[in-house]
Amino acid sequence: MRVLHWHVHGSWSTAFVHGAHSYLVPVTPDRGADGLGRARTFDWPANAVEITPQALAGADVDVVVLQRPHELELTQQWLGRRPGRDVPAVYVEHNTPRGDVPNTRHPMADQSNIPVVHVTPFNELFWDCGRAPTVVIEHGIPDPGYRYTGEIPHAAVVINEPVRRWRVTGTDLLPRFAVQSPLDVFGMAVARLPDLLLASGRITTFEDLPQVRMHTELARRRVYLHPIRWTSLGLSLLEAMHLGMPVVALATTEVVEAVPPDAGVISTRIDLLTDALRAFLADPDLARHRGMAARTVARRRYSLDRFCTDWDQLLKEVSR
Repeated sequence: MRVLHWHVHGSWSTAFVHGAHSYLVPVTPDRGADGLGRARTFDWPANAVEITPQALAGADVDVVVLQRPHELELTQQWLGRRPGRDVPAVYVEHNTPRGDVPNTRHPMADQSNIPVVHVTPFNELFWDCGRAPTVVIEHGIPDPGYRYTGEIPHAAVVINEPVRRWRVTGTDLLPRFAVQSPLDVFGMAVARLPDLLLASGRITTFEDLPQVRMHTELARRRVYLHPIRWTSLGLSLLEAMHLGMPVVALATTEVVEAVPPDAGVISTRIDLLTDALRAFLADPDLARHRGMAARTVARRRYSLDRFCTDWDQLLKEVSR
């Protein structure tokens, strides 16, 4: 099957293109938001092939995987076919709803030809998808392997664009956590954190590392801290669990389902979370034990094989 899919979310797309199909990934000369092409910091297989908008006009496409509302128009312009009418399509909703939650109306809510695929049960519950058919395909990721050493008694944090997404990603909470543990913050645009946050010397940033190197560096830290308030379910959290890291996380959105008690500590109480950070830093054996439990859970629920199987079944259904 030939699948048209824009490279929007690097980690999710990395899992998606590991399926059994041919994935056509639009690329433009500037490699802008609508034409990123193949990933440069993730390991993608050869069946993910770059294609220009001009070449798409004559391309044989079996199904379109949409991820942003304007891709409906892009598909019609570049492919010359209307999604859901002239070519089968699905719409992947990666994000939690914004605005008038829980009454936020999904942009695909007023049609029934294109299923909305949610990445978590929480998202399906909170979005108002109207008459659009919905399905949940939970995340799955390539297993980076057990790498945990915990040799550095710091907490690792992964946040992309922490300044722009401030309260969404819990960036404002970092100084409160840093009182109990030095924080090593990885991700896109983390170097833009205000000097005020970095002044204590207990918050250090590591920007835009290749994925393989980032996994190695994360696993050297004693514990993984997930301060996110309002995203679906951070793939970095699942990667940390696969690596064998214990987790300290806000008990928000899908985290309450993804992180069981034996894998770490989740709560909406900052004092309990800071106590947990302190406990893991002080007890490497406890941290290692909880991290092994986290890896077991993550491999069982968020495996790449299960993810690809679920997607293969859905793509076959919509292409009939």
